[in-house]
Formats: sequence, C-alpha cells, structure tokens
Amino acid sequence: MEPRAARRAGALAALFGAVAFAVAWAAQHALSLAPCALCLLERWPYRALILFGVLAAISPPTIARVLLVPIALAFVAAIGLSFTHVGVEQGWWPDPWPACMAPRLAHGSIAERLAAMPPRPVKPCDSPTRLFNFLPVSMTSLDLIYALLTCIMTMLSARSRRAR
Repeated sequence: MEPRAARRAGALAALFGAVAFAVAWAAQHALSLAPCALCLLERWPYRALILFGVLAAISPPTIARVLLVPIALAFVAAIGLSFTHVGVEQGWWPDPWPACMAPRLAHGSIAERLAAMPPRPVKPCDSPTRLFNFLPVSMTSLDLIYALLTCIMTMLSARSRRAR
C-alpha cells in the first residue's frame, strides 16, 4: 500500500460520512421529514466514519492503515442497518426494534395508558419516506445504495497504485 493511500481513504470516508449526515440532518430539519428509530440508528455509522476518517487522514501512514479497520466496520454497519431497514419497509421481516412499534396500551387505567405513550408521535419504521416524489425509491434505499458505493470507492482509494 502506498504511504498516502490509507490517509486518502480516511479523508474520503470522513467526507462521505459528513455528506450522509448532512443530508439526513437537512431532510429532518429543513424539509421537516420525521425520522423513525431505525433512521436515527442508521446515522451512527456515519458519525464513526467522520471520526475515524479524520483520525486516519491526519495520522501517520502506519496508524492510518490500522484505522482502516474501524472505517471498514462502520461501512459494514451502515450497509447492514440500511439493508435491515429496507427489508422492514418492503415487509420482508418485522420491525427489529421496540421503538419502531406502537406502544401496547391494553392494560391499566386511562392515566397509565397516557403515561405509557411516547412524548411525541413516533414514525413507524415500515413507512417509507421519499426524498423525491417522482422517484419511487425511499430514503433508506438511497442510503443503502450510497453506503455500498461509498464503501467501494473508499476501499478502492486505499489500494496501492502500481508504478508505471
């Protein structure tokens, strides 16, 4: 591996993580799209990409190479969480997180039922959010595609360039 390749891959990972996080933040705050519990969980790998990517970009090459391991694991987590969420949206499997489901209010008094309700309405994880109305693809599907492509691009940038 060329000495600067790991640092370049770290910088790319940090950039890709920041872009993904900025798009999610803008969709939530600027476009007022409510995230579900899985959407919020999907942001954590991008936070890790930013952290480890910046560390790899500013570290000596030997340390930067070691930091490629948590960067790769963050990409695997981003891909896995996105794939899980796409499966929930498509009805391939049930919601894996209790926060994705409506509270059960079968027992107790009215006061106990009201106390058990969340402070604000929760968006169900199986309800797709579309960023573009003309495109029949959910934000989660776009996130999965983005995670796969940016993972490939980052790992390819870490490969050595052969001398010509």
